Amino acid sequence: MSRISPLFDTLRAEDRLGLLAYITVGYPELNSTPDIALALAKAGADMIELGIPFSDPLAEGRTIQATSQRALANGVTVAHCLEVAWEIRQRSEVPIVFMGYLNPVLAYGVHRFTEHAADAGVDGLILVDLSLEETGELRSACQGAGLDLIFFLAPTSTQARMRLVAEQATGFIYCVSVTGVTGSRQAIGADVDSFLGRIRAMTSTPLALGFGISKPEHLASLHGKADAAAVGSALLEAIGKREDDPATAGGDFVRWIKGGA
Repeated sequence: MSRISPLFDTLRAEDRLGLLAYITVGYPELNSTPDIALALAKAGADMIELGIPFSDPLAEGRTIQATSQRALANGVTVAHCLEVAWEIRQRSEVPIVFMGYLNPVLAYGVHRFTEHAADAGVDGLILVDLSLEETGELRSACQGAGLDLIFFLAPTSTQARMRLVAEQATGFIYCVSVTGVTGSRQAIGADVDSFLGRIRAMTSTPLALGFGISKPEHLASLHGKADAAAVGSALLEAIGKREDDPATAGGDFVRWIKGGA
């Protein structure tokens, strides 16, 4: 069993909203990610999403696109991402999820990737551009390696799509708060409550809301509606303002945003 289900069991028992912290591997520097991730976990992040940099990140806004380009320029590869996950795992039991796109996984080899990810201590995988209907080989490989394969649902998802994801999801369902790309926003979409409610009516699988989460009040508003909130762009922006000490910057941001949870 991955570390994801036990985490959400704990969050529910403690009546607490989880925080999923997304960072781009290799940003701001090639070898800075392990220390940043550990600082995030120490500050209270409940799960670390390690972003595998990709040259054409179609779901990403300006911030994550920029961090991905910087990371690629720094020399990040899939193999390096696996090494980073392994290094974090040697020093922490925080759940780790890889988040990225299909092409790098295909280039590395589906079964080779899932086996190496599991060996590195990774718990789950999110591939933004992989539709549920095309997950056959990867889903089988994840099951064999003990990884949770995380699916997305968006406000535009039909009832049929929601039901299909609800039936096949493991770990948690990543709920997209807007019909748009990642990026810090001043307010969460007005229809988020009904969106989450429609999914919750179909499944007991944990729900994590992401895209646009950037303030303590965003987290406060989600208590009792979602099981976790995913924060990426706002965290990376905070890190980018203090590149001389990105781990401290990340930890400070986590403590600040959790002040409203």
